[in-house]
Amino acid sequence: MNHRTHNPSTPQDTPDQHAEAYDDADYAHPEPVEEFFAAQEAPRRSPRRPASKAKQRRRLRRTVVLLVVLMLFAGTVYAAALMLRDAIGLNEVTDYPGPGGETTVFTVPEGAGALAIGTGLESADIVADSQTFIDALGGISEGREVQPGEYEMRLQMPAADAAEALLGEDPSLVSYAAVARDLRQGEVFDILSTSTGIPRAEFDALAAEPTEFGLPPEALSLEGYLHPGEYRFDVEATATEIVAEMVQATTDRLAQDGVTDPSEQYRILTIASIVQAEAGEGDYATVAGSINNRLTPGNTETNGLLQSDATVAYGLGKRTYQLSPEEKADTSNPYNTFANPGLPKGPIGSPSDEAIDATVNPADVPFYFWVTVNLDTAETKFSETYAEHLRYVAEYDAWCGDNPGRCE
Repeated sequence: MNHRTHNPSTPQDTPDQHAEAYDDADYAHPEPVEEFFAAQEAPRRSPRRPASKAKQRRRLRRTVVLLVVLMLFAGTVYAAALMLRDAIGLNEVTDYPGPGGETTVFTVPEGAGALAIGTGLESADIVADSQTFIDALGGISEGREVQPGEYEMRLQMPAADAAEALLGEDPSLVSYAAVARDLRQGEVFDILSTSTGIPRAEFDALAAEPTEFGLPPEALSLEGYLHPGEYRFDVEATATEIVAEMVQATTDRLAQDGVTDPSEQYRILTIASIVQAEAGEGDYATVAGSINNRLTPGNTETNGLLQSDATVAYGLGKRTYQLSPEEKADTSNPYNTFANPGLPKGPIGSPSDEAIDATVNPADVPFYFWVTVNLDTAETKFSETYAEHLRYVAEYDAWCGDNPGRCE
């Protein structure tokens, strides 16, 4: 440290001079003595020199690095915030603004509640969020429930619109009827009469005049044309209007498959009704192909005989898997395809869309025979020869023996 010192070459001060100096110092410096001496001992600072260019560059680099680090940190925090929002659902779309996009068909299964329906709608991208739909449905239902069936809707609809589309009209203003596939005409009429309150006799009278609904002259009744499905008829609808709607649904489906001639439609429905009765859905096309093989002129395996138990049973007015030899030999039964070659006189039930499609587009197969060997699983075995077919019939008989009452 730099201290003031007495220069040896300088004459010494006298005591009086010292006293005067101290007196003057006390007068000139009223602050405490300790502060005075501390001030005397403080180092003298040299004037600040400008920073060198190298230091300036280093300082600039440190500043840039610091800014980059801060930007990276801010970006990381922002990304983490977005991830957190996604994790807790803040970014999820809970409703679409509408009006919706492409049309689609949504099926409400039998017994489905609001939760199951909402989950299905969300999975199909009809609504954005199932809970939003459930809330919208609850706001307008007033105790009403969505009826099972097929509904035309739009993808990405507002939840409120979807609820309106499914709940529809006040159920007190419509008659609901569920018509299953493979039902016969009389069974369908029973359902329609119960649903609408219209006497069964009115429907029977309409069936006696099938050409009034555009059916070809060879049609014996409305059998095969009463399309399966879920219906909501206006409570004021007449029996004629109801039947016309169901027949139209059938002919529309045939036209969709390219079949528009009334006589050809009748033929397709006749085969499709046999396919429906004889096979499980997975085998529709194969059975349809096998039927075509039996109907092919010159067929020596079956000589043009369809040999369908279902057609014979229909002609007898009963449902059974067991037919006697006498019943199979009865040529007076116009639906007896064991005794009479070719197709029966008409359809034997209401075929589904899938059975119609398979009949219009049958599989190209070499088979003439088929038999369902397990009625629980609908396992069906096909064969080209009668000898092979008999072995599969033996499997069916064995299954019937192990399951008493199932094959009656």
